[in-house]
Amino acid sequence: MFIPYTAKQRDEILKTVGVRSFEELIGDLPQDKLRPSYHLPPSITEMELLRHMDDLSKRAFLAQSFLGAGAYEHFIPTAVWSLALRGEFATAYTPYQPEASQGTLQSIYEFQTLICELFSMDVSNASLYDGASAAAEACLLAARHTGRTEILIPETVHPHTRQVISTYLAHSGAKIVLIPFQQPTLSGEILKKHLNSDTAALLLQTPNFFGCLEDPAPLSKIVHEAGALLISSTYPAALGLISPPGEYDADIAVAEGQSLGVPLSYGGPYLGLFACKKELMRKMPGRVVGQTVDLDGKRGFVLTLQAREQHIRREKAMSNICTNQALCALASTIHMALLGKKGLARLADINFQKAHYAADQLQKNGVPLTFTSPFFNEFAVRFPRSPDPLIDSLGRDRILAGFPLGKYYPSLKNDLLVCVTEIKTKQDIDDFVTRVTEWARP
Repeated sequence: MFIPYTAKQRDEILKTVGVRSFEELIGDLPQDKLRPSYHLPPSITEMELLRHMDDLSKRAFLAQSFLGAGAYEHFIPTAVWSLALRGEFATAYTPYQPEASQGTLQSIYEFQTLICELFSMDVSNASLYDGASAAAEACLLAARHTGRTEILIPETVHPHTRQVISTYLAHSGAKIVLIPFQQPTLSGEILKKHLNSDTAALLLQTPNFFGCLEDPAPLSKIVHEAGALLISSTYPAALGLISPPGEYDADIAVAEGQSLGVPLSYGGPYLGLFACKKELMRKMPGRVVGQTVDLDGKRGFVLTLQAREQHIRREKAMSNICTNQALCALASTIHMALLGKKGLARLADINFQKAHYAADQLQKNGVPLTFTSPFFNEFAVRFPRSPDPLIDSLGRDRILAGFPLGKYYPSLKNDLLVCVTEIKTKQDIDDFVTRVTEWARP
């Protein structure tokens, strides 16, 4: 039940945060955005209002986006959310009672099965909140399992992921050891310099934040020879083309599942994918759905390997996560089933080819790539000056030009991270190249 604040309670809250009014609290926000004018006449019918608002929404339509940096625009077949939002899925709560939740439990079980196949791993959980929280949970698992305290994380791992991990580890006894960015991918020589007897795991992201593809197999061997674990953070849409984590002996595989049928939606909700080797199964965070039989020998599904009491054991619990993103996981399950193995490979190939076409066209027109490493559908380009004016200029024409890398990497202050997915046509790419090269000319 919602109980509104009294005026006295409201004033006390405002005083605590150091302001005198709610208006002062939000005073830095653009006022025209807080109170937009819809230009409505004094009287209007519902039909006319709907038409008017529809016209406004079309004006706000973003024409093109070449922005990736962790959230990617992919085509989602209509069938995905038409099925996922059926009432029996959209209104279902948590499946604590298996006798009343067989449909939900089976859908989660199928999701886990597909993630294991996608990652080539032994076991998957029922999903976590997002890719960053999945990576953080993987780091905690590695520290618990090895009894060591240091997690090696290259600076080429997504900055937001590193921030989330830092928050998770703050009071755990474990800590991040950052491998400074010296080159676009991690080499074995640099890795060896940071490994020691306290290293619990290496978190390796491929493609990394720059879109560059790491070479994980030799790194995996080096990490395991040091007695540490390898945590692979990957990009599901790329797994139709690059090796899955299980093939290079990753101990834990995590990913942001947004690219599998989940819309951008202004930043969420998304879902975290988490899979691991069989020997780590009982230390895996979150839920796991298992298959069993009932008293009559009929197949059934239950929450398994995790007692309900674990969720209230606080410091003794393996994780404070006791839920999952079931609806987004269901959408991803439907999306993967619709794609199939050949469809996933075709999707990855189209992303790869279109991004390389865009990169080639930019180079031919005098805009060089920042790195020469192999990349998937995202790459960095370098300008003679800051790309911020370019971003502003294209933004006025409803085009997101990319992500300015100088925000997190001062040495790359003139570099722009550009993403091209299967959504883009050749004409879209050619128009973008024209605009960028026109701006880049002296």
